[in-house]
Amino acid sequence: MTEQRTAQELFQAAYENRYTWDKSFPGYSADVQLTQNGEIFNGQAQVNADYSTAITGIDNKEASDAVKGQLWEIAVHRVRRTFEETHSKNTFEYGDTDATGAVEILIGGKASGDKYKLRNNEVCMVHRKIHGTIVTIHTSSSHDTGAGYLSHQYNSVYSDPATGEAKGGKTLFTDLYTQAGEYFILNERTMADAETGDAVKIQFTNIQMLAVKEAVTATV
Repeated sequence: MTEQRTAQELFQAAYENRYTWDKSFPGYSADVQLTQNGEIFNGQAQVNADYSTAITGIDNKEASDAVKGQLWEIAVHRVRRTFEETHSKNTFEYGDTDATGAVEILIGGKASGDKYKLRNNEVCMVHRKIHGTIVTIHTSSSHDTGAGYLSHQYNSVYSDPATGEAKGGKTLFTDLYTQAGEYFILNERTMADAETGDAVKIQFTNIQMLAVKEAVTATV
């Protein structure tokens, strides 16, 4: 008889299955194009080895800030931290299993109130309190890089932690990745309003790793 894994063991396996950049990550540069509200803005983007980011060439501050914010989101999710570094002050227990087979993991300890859902050794739902706001993300599809998974299509909703009332509408994300040298790099992100369909698209081209300046070799 197979012994069931603990909630922590199950969650840790999915956590360690995420695609992240290793300690040799040199950073990269790229041309960037933002399309929103019928306007197109072009510039240059850079993510450094320390995960700091920079946008140049876009004179419109709102557009530049929008690109920089998304570039930071991209980079921060690629940082490699051990499970102990991130979750040593948390506890884990099983919640419900939904109709799709996704298993709920309830968090206690420092991040008490957070919860996740796992399916096929991947996190398919995140419900976390971040800076006083609840962020709930549901992932509908992903890509296996061979060195961990990357989310492909997902949606996010922000809500008030006290009332549960939504702050703004649901945003639908579609991410596409390219392999540059040894690393998978986001080369397109589309963010669409679930109600209106209005979309913002950010595209990264001419991606080159800072140390080796290798051109893009494949597209996911």
